[in-house]
Amino acid sequence: MDEKLLLEWIKNINDAVYILSRAAPGGIRARTKAKVVGNTDQETVHRVIHENVEVRSTLNTDEFAAYRGLGGLFFDHETINHGAAEFVRDNVTTNSIESVFAVLKRGLIGVYHHASPKHLHRYVDEFAFRLNEGDVKRHTLDRLESFVKGIAGKRLTYKAYIA
Repeated sequence: MDEKLLLEWIKNINDAVYILSRAAPGGIRARTKAKVVGNTDQETVHRVIHENVEVRSTLNTDEFAAYRGLGGLFFDHETINHGAAEFVRDNVTTNSIESVFAVLKRGLIGVYHHASPKHLHRYVDEFAFRLNEGDVKRHTLDRLESFVKGIAGKRLTYKAYIA
């Protein structure tokens, strides 16, 4: 599979939590996958990418140092240098994934106002679901069915919530 993926980290949510997300560029309908991870050292970044991205994918990232060394045997890797005011080069851009984070940040700040590190994964899952299932071209009942399948067997009690 030659799927192009864009990777981006959102930093400083509650000063300690980082999120890795992937999405396809430029109108290609792909599923956004977002995951809360503990830190952004190179070992963690590479491990999470190898666990969540299909081999032979093309990764478009910014110049963040932890992404170095991703290109080669498993992935093609293209980098945009935001520090040099580069945002698009040919078909290389991270604009799609930055839109994902803009929606996530607006939701966290504008709707929820605060998300504790303990429950951040729930908010991230919600926004990934909204992005993946919000296609208005799909019938509402189909989207509702995917929602019901997604919550089946999951229960958050108040006791677990406050623990």
